[in-house]
Amino acid sequence: MPVVDACKWERIEGDPHTVNLNAYTSDDGSKIMATWICTPDKWRVDYLKWEYCHFQEGYCIITPDGMEPIHLKADDIFAVEPGMSGTWEVVETVRKYFVFD
Repeated sequence: MPVVDACKWERIEGDPHTVNLNAYTSDDGSKIMATWICTPDKWRVDYLKWEYCHFQEGYCIITPDGMEPIHLKADDIFAVEPGMSGTWEVVETVRKYFVFD
């Protein structure tokens, strides 16, 4: 079942809308596998968990604190380590497959 507008990050600007299409959640809720769709916006992020992402559509910019921006688009694959803090900006509506562990 789709989960709508459930983003927990602090919005910096915009009026985003998100949809999570959950494919798997562990019994304790600590592991999630899903597709995330998001309209343009910008958030402050603080990662507590490891995340694997495969971008399928769209364009976004992740800027870890004190580092250069990372530009991501369709077909990019990346991981975010626990402890990463910074901003996540969706420039063009994004669709990504992700796994949180």
